[in-house]
Amino acid sequence: MADNSTHHYISSFFLVGIPGLQDFHCWIGLPVCLLFVLTLLGNSVIIITIKLEPSLHQPMYFFLCMLAMNDMALASSTAPKMLGIFWLDAHRFDFNICLAQMYFIHTFCIIESALLVAMAFDRYVAICIPLRYTTVLTTTMVIKMGLAGTIRAILMVLPCPLLIKRLPYYTKHVINHAYCEHMAVVKLASANTLINRAYGISVALSVMVLDLGLIATSYIKILQSVFRLSSQNARSKALSTCAAHVCTILVSYTPALFSFLTHRIGKKVPPSIHIIFASFYLLVPPTVNPLVYGVKTKQIRDRVVGLFFPNKEISEN
Repeated sequence: MADNSTHHYISSFFLVGIPGLQDFHCWIGLPVCLLFVLTLLGNSVIIITIKLEPSLHQPMYFFLCMLAMNDMALASSTAPKMLGIFWLDAHRFDFNICLAQMYFIHTFCIIESALLVAMAFDRYVAICIPLRYTTVLTTTMVIKMGLAGTIRAILMVLPCPLLIKRLPYYTKHVINHAYCEHMAVVKLASANTLINRAYGISVALSVMVLDLGLIATSYIKILQSVFRLSSQNARSKALSTCAAHVCTILVSYTPALFSFLTHRIGKKVPPSIHIIFASFYLLVPPTVNPLVYGVKTKQIRDRVVGLFFPNKEISEN
């Protein structure tokens, strides 16, 4: 066993940004900044619109408000540090602050997944058992589901920084990433990290398998109910209420799954490509979600048009 007295624990990490593309950091910062601004603006509009429009005070839109707040929190925990690296060469990151960023990023990602499950359940109840919709999805139930998703994320991610704190970090302090990602930090430890790696992949797989399984089950039930409807118009109307949610699922899970797989089994994928995907999958869904719901949901679309263009006649279509 090495004598710890001969080593000094590192107090900070050096975040490279995107390896191999350092000369283009100032340009890469432009889309990051744009996505961050659009995330804050778009999600704020969604929240204000739902707050001001009484007809939107329904479970589906309460979940959407939670998603919007979580998206802003996720982007805010990631983008400012990225912009500091890309524009200000602020590569140094205190050890504990790095762990805090890692914790919040992964917590908000798991909360996002839980909210997508809750929204799928909302669509299941609305389409499959509509007569019980108001009794099943009460305001109290919506709050409980939101709290359950948040508590699950907090408890699942909490062991990650605690397990990292027990590891010695002596010499390696350079993180080839644009933010403090769990596996990127674990790899720098000067000790066996099997427990950390096993726990990290267990959390990722359990969340993805469980949540995607619940979402798939909900939509299988929805499709079965829809295709039992005799009217083509009724089928189209039922499916259209799910369109925005399906788009959000695809936008959220597709890049996340790609990033997860390339980080662990994609040995031939250039690091710069992986890090770009890993960075933008945290920024693109929060930007796209309000656009998807704004375009696909007539009540939100009409209310937003009314807010910004009060003299414009609202479409009846």
